Amino acid sequence: MNPTLEIFSQGEEVVTGQVVDSNAAWLAQEAVQLGFTVTRHTSVGDKLDDLVALLREISSRADCCLCTGGLGPTTDDLTAEAVAQAFGLSLEFDETAFARIKQFFDRRNRAMPDSNRKQAMLPHGALRLDNEWGTAPGFALQAGRCWFVFMPGVPSEMRNMYLEKVQATLQQRFVLQPQTLITIKTIGIGESDLQQRIKSVVIPDNVQLGFRASLAEVQTKLLFSHDYPSTAIDDLVKSIAGQIGDAVFAIDGLGAASGDVITVIDQLMTDGKHTLAVVETVSQGMIASYCTALPWLLEARYQQTSPINNDDFWEVAKNIAMTTQAQSSADFVLVQLHDADLSAIQDKDSAIVLYNVLLTGHQFHQTTHTVAGPGKRKQHQAALLALDLLRRFLQHKDL
Repeated sequence: MNPTLEIFSQGEEVVTGQVVDSNAAWLAQEAVQLGFTVTRHTSVGDKLDDLVALLREISSRADCCLCTGGLGPTTDDLTAEAVAQAFGLSLEFDETAFARIKQFFDRRNRAMPDSNRKQAMLPHGALRLDNEWGTAPGFALQAGRCWFVFMPGVPSEMRNMYLEKVQATLQQRFVLQPQTLITIKTIGIGESDLQQRIKSVVIPDNVQLGFRASLAEVQTKLLFSHDYPSTAIDDLVKSIAGQIGDAVFAIDGLGAASGDVITVIDQLMTDGKHTLAVVETVSQGMIASYCTALPWLLEARYQQTSPINNDDFWEVAKNIAMTTQAQSSADFVLVQLHDADLSAIQDKDSAIVLYNVLLTGHQFHQTTHTVAGPGKRKQHQAALLALDLLRRFLQHKDL
């Protein structure tokens, strides 16, 4: 049986919703892939009694707990104090931790505030986790049945500390049987349509199937036990991806991670040594924003067009593409037109039709999509659907 793990986030800003707790989601994924069974996510504000009570509860029921936040220099950073009180430990000044904190400020030619001395006060017997990316050291200790790890709440500091200081220790302390997580990434298809397409595929009872939807992509997630045959994993993933079809732009978990659709397109454009020019309408510069600093994007234009007669869309788009190609010398030109006036684009109750044309050499490729919702949503959808036309061409998929 896999060891159990809880995730504990400390901070009033998390409890009140002022910030989204991305730390917990990221740590949960990492823990599951290591082989832990994640049983709870808990958030507690800056109240010492609540923190003490929760720490004691966790120490009696979990094998491991990953904690974030509350390690800063201010009066509402209470994690170390709560740990000491919960488990009857004294707080001790760590000379090495203090020296590293001071070095952090010295390297930046800044005076260290006296309040930062607090960050060097660690519970007696705790294993210090040096922070190479900020001021707050983390620490780890055993309390009851649970191995606690306390890390900073700043996401970049937490992730680096986990990967560099924590992950290997967890693998050494626990008998873990890593599971295999496969993520099939799709674009241009809704969650309900996705489930409809794969309903004929038999998913074994010992495989966990889940979905995660965002504006940019919909993910189909498959979690396999450590002893699930690799050939059977490959067969099931291939079957599901085949049923989904050309909306699949990447599959993570079988090799190197692919990233999002922009990362996939970037790799394909770079590998092929292609260049691109873009003419945007509804997306209003969002395509250019997605592709910021990518060297293959030679030119991006935004033009505020009026509705065009339905019979003329493709001819107008093709003429714009050829003119843009001649002016920019780009290998490919992506043009986006629409059938609506500006009020319909902003009206959340009005659907609009997008006409995308991709010129590659002397060939034209085209797609039509209907998008709805508030103006910002239409803007993002328009950008992603236009880029998906480029992605499908580069991956030799049906349009």
